[in-house]
Amino acid sequence: MGDKKLVITIGRQYGSGGNEIGRKLAGELGIDFYDKNILRMNSDESGIKESYFHLADEKAGNRLLYRIISSMTPEMRGPSFGSDLISADNLFRFQSEVIRKLAEEQSCVIVGRCADYVLEDADNIELVRIFIYSDMDARIRRVKEKELYAPEDIKKNVKRIDKERRNYYRYYTGRGWADPENYDLLINTSTAGIKGSVRMIEEYIKIRGYNI
Repeated sequence: MGDKKLVITIGRQYGSGGNEIGRKLAGELGIDFYDKNILRMNSDESGIKESYFHLADEKAGNRLLYRIISSMTPEMRGPSFGSDLISADNLFRFQSEVIRKLAEEQSCVIVGRCADYVLEDADNIELVRIFIYSDMDARIRRVKEKELYAPEDIKKNVKRIDKERRNYYRYYTGRGWADPENYDLLINTSTAGIKGSVRMIEEYIKIRGYNI
């Protein structure tokens, strides 16, 4: 693939293990991993200031992200730095611009954030779009291990978060979040497991002709 950057985007059902798969995959490939904890767009002003100016300082271990964010300036169709700083649409524009600039500079794994849509027309990258899903019972077991909800509330929260992700994706892309045509590879972790899913993605990348 020449000098093209390898960018793997992962969409995932809640509780399917997509975040863990992304982390393990990035570690094995020796590339950076980004998720909501790094591209964090909160709805309060202090959170926005952190996202704009501090979320990737040297303590966070990612100087590239810090450089990208601190060098961004308002431009046509770009993120606004005015009174609508913390509006949802502005945050999406800002987040998308960060994702595009990251992809221009390095190979990486990005979980969520509509990254598959944001990067679909990007130049000089090899984009691999993954969607991770799982059976409901397996997802409930995984979420139960995190002890975030009372056992009787797990299923309804799994469904709620899936709905939020589906609506978010639809709003910003106009597409169906889990539609197969939006992805290159769909994996059921109920059968493949976490390690198996990582292996499948790696094999798929090789089939695409990218040396890893």
